[in-house]
Amino acid sequence: MTPIRVLLADDQALLRSAFRVLVDSEPDMRVVGEAADGAQAVELARATRADVVLMDIRMPGTDGLTATRAISADPELAGVRIVMLTTFEVDEYVVQALRAGAAGFLGKGAEPDELLNAIRLAAAGESLLSPAATKGLIATFLAQGGSAGEGPADTPAAYAEQLAALTGREREVLVLVAGGHTNDRIAERLAVSPLTVKTHVNRAMAKLGARDRAQLVVIAYESGLVRPRAD
Repeated sequence: MTPIRVLLADDQALLRSAFRVLVDSEPDMRVVGEAADGAQAVELARATRADVVLMDIRMPGTDGLTATRAISADPELAGVRIVMLTTFEVDEYVVQALRAGAAGFLGKGAEPDELLNAIRLAAAGESLLSPAATKGLIATFLAQGGSAGEGPADTPAAYAEQLAALTGREREVLVLVAGGHTNDRIAERLAVSPLTVKTHVNRAMAKLGARDRAQLVVIAYESGLVRPRAD
C-alpha cells in the first residue's frame, strides 16, 4: 500500500518536528516535506504532490489561508487535501479556509490519535467537520452573517439556481451533511444504503461546484438552506 504523503506547514520548527515523529511512526503515512510559511507550502505541495497538508492558519509572510487558496485553485493540485491547524476552536479564518477548499480543521491541542485520524479521513476525501464544529463555527460566522463574509457572492440569491438543480432527496441529504452527519448515519436516518447516500452527496457536490463535503456545509449555510438553531 502506498503511504499517505503528508506535508507539514507551520512556522514553529519544534511543532513540525513533533508532527514528523508522530506521522513517520505510522506505517501507512510519511512526511514528504516541511514548510515554515505559506509560500513554501504551496511550492512544496507542487514539488512533492502531497496527499494531505497540515496547514497552520497563522504564519508570517504568506499565511495558511492564502496558501490554501493557491493550492485549491491549482488544477494540478486537485487531489491535495488540506487540514487547517488552529489554536482556537472557533475562528472566522477557519470558515474562510473552508471556502477556499480546506477539508476541515483541527485544534493544535488535539490528541495524537485525532491528528492521525484526521490525516486518514482527509486522504480518503472525507470532511473534518463534526456536528459540534458545524454548530459552533459555521453557524456563527456564516448563517448569522459574521465577519467571514466576502461580499455579494456569499448571499442566498447567488446559490438559487444551483439549489434549484438539486433533487428533493439531494437537498435532504445536503441538510444532513450540513449537520455534520456521516454517510452511515444519514443512511440510517433515510433508510437507504451508505452507497446511495454517497451517490447523492457526489451529485450534490457536482451540481453545487463543491470541492468536498466541507464546502457543501459552507454552501448549505450561506445559501440559507440550513439555518442555525437557537440552542
